[in-house]
Amino acid sequence: MIATGHLGPGAFATKDCRATYRELKAKGVEFIEEPEERFYGIDAAFRDPFGNHWRLTNARTPSRRPEPGRAED
Repeated sequence: MIATGHLGPGAFATKDCRATYRELKAKGVEFIEEPEERFYGIDAAFRDPFGNHWRLTNARTPSRRPEPGRAED
């Protein structure tokens, strides 16, 4: 499926989407979307040599919230 370009979209997690984007772009990876802030973090889109679509995602760290019925520390 990968070699024929028929794989559904996939995703890779990274700690720094923008830095990984720059590194991969410098190596010739074809990005179709630059890194962009989204509600869940930062992500970018690219294609592999077979035309499959991939997301490169740097997930936002959830803010710390107290558990229901429990006081703040």
